Amino acid sequence: QVQLVESGGGLVQAGGSLRLSCTASRTIVSINAMGWYRQAPGKQREWVATITGGSSTNYANSLKGRFTISRDNAKSTVYLQMNSLKPEDTAVYYCNMVTGWAEYWGQGTQVTVSE
Repeated sequence: QVQLVESGGGLVQAGGSLRLSCTASRTIVSINAMGWYRQAPGKQREWVATITGGSSTNYANSLKGRFTISRDNAKSTVYLQMNSLKPEDTAVYYCNMVTGWAEYWGQGTQVTVSE
């Protein structure tokens, strides 16, 4: 079993930045993709960004230019750099990993953006 541990969430003022990290509990060789999702209060979970094993990236259209996803394969870690944060970015952010045999989720990290 693989655990995904997220960190980096917190409280930030609008316009600020945060960097989220997500690390797998053990080294995974065949990672197809890693990504981030978020769920705001009262809303469905939505996709934020994905990075493939070949480091191709995709973003939700509304977040392009503000969020950047990256990964460190040696550390089985994925990052989400979030800039110019807005109050509407407030949500629980979840890490996701898809391997050749399973899909895993982190426990979530809270990001709160104040006015």
